[in-house]
Amino acid sequence: MSDDIWQRDEVESPCVKICILHPEEKICTGCLRTLQEIGGWSRMTPEARRAVIADLPARAPRLQRRRGGRARRQKRAAQRPD
Repeated sequence: MSDDIWQRDEVESPCVKICILHPEEKICTGCLRTLQEIGGWSRMTPEARRAVIADLPARAPRLQRRRGGRARRQKRAAQRPD
């Protein structure tokens, strides 16, 4: 039995199953798509999907990486004069 019937010639989703929406940028930190792009992916034309995928690398710098967290706050607190 062949699975040819289930194979499609379409642009695959860039989803990496890390679905966290960045609070300021409003894009997924996993795949870098907007909520509108994620929700409308199945209805997009292949050309529209390719355009989104082409734009994804330019979105990555918009996400600020955490610069410390708890360890950094503790270090700063220890350095403060009493």
